[in-house]
Amino acid sequence: MRRRGRSWPLALGVGALTFGLLAFVLLPIVAVFVRVPPGAMIEQLRSPEARTALAVSLKTTTIALAVIVLAGTPVAYVLSGARSHLAAVVTTIVELPLVLPPSVAGIALLAAFGRRGLLGQELHVLGIDLPFSQAAVVIAMVFVALPFHLRMAMAAFRGIDSGVLAASRTLGAGPVRTFLRVAVPLSTNGLAAGAALAWARALGEFGATLLFAGSFVGVTQTLPLAIYANLENFDTALAMAGLLIAISAGVLVGVKLLLGTRVRDEVVPGAP
Repeated sequence: MRRRGRSWPLALGVGALTFGLLAFVLLPIVAVFVRVPPGAMIEQLRSPEARTALAVSLKTTTIALAVIVLAGTPVAYVLSGARSHLAAVVTTIVELPLVLPPSVAGIALLAAFGRRGLLGQELHVLGIDLPFSQAAVVIAMVFVALPFHLRMAMAAFRGIDSGVLAASRTLGAGPVRTFLRVAVPLSTNGLAAGAALAWARALGEFGATLLFAGSFVGVTQTLPLAIYANLENFDTALAMAGLLIAISAGVLVGVKLLLGTRVRDEVVPGAP
């Protein structure tokens, strides 16, 4: 009985903290939709600024996601099975953008690919000027979003029974065929979750894009940059923010469903 009595203050304290954190997160999100009702929000999203920024965002994030998935998935497969110190170093390096401030990422990209950067002169000789172009938007998105897919993909590949991969190799399948025909199908949910998180991160990218690509309407101005540029037209900015909130929430729910399905299948194989 004494133990139960002592647990009440702790339970009340945790409950109060939970409520406080929930209110802290929800209040700004709710405020966006309270200020601009759904009907007015949809009307604001029909503005030329919003439609142009949305088109740029969809185009650049789609290209960035394709690069991330096509390049990152095989790398994640190799790193997931490696146990050497070199693999650990490589993993740490490719995950570094996770902890870099956005402004640092943008400056770093300028220092590498800008006209006065490490590769700037060489690229200029080839007729390639990356800064302040739509290609720069894609590069910035890939740089900051790649680790999200990489981490999820590595976790998914590590969850595969090593005996299954060994059996594939024993039956005559080479490394590439084992990867494409066995590892990828068995990791579909994890790979899809990683791709979704990477896409959402790319869609919300602001700092690195602003410094490396600028904010030119119809060329490099994505939705986050358009929100910043339209702060004086606050309702339009809120409408674009509401769209990003809805997309982000949808991605988060989708990822949880994918990962929930994966966990359920591991616990109860073939469960409906």
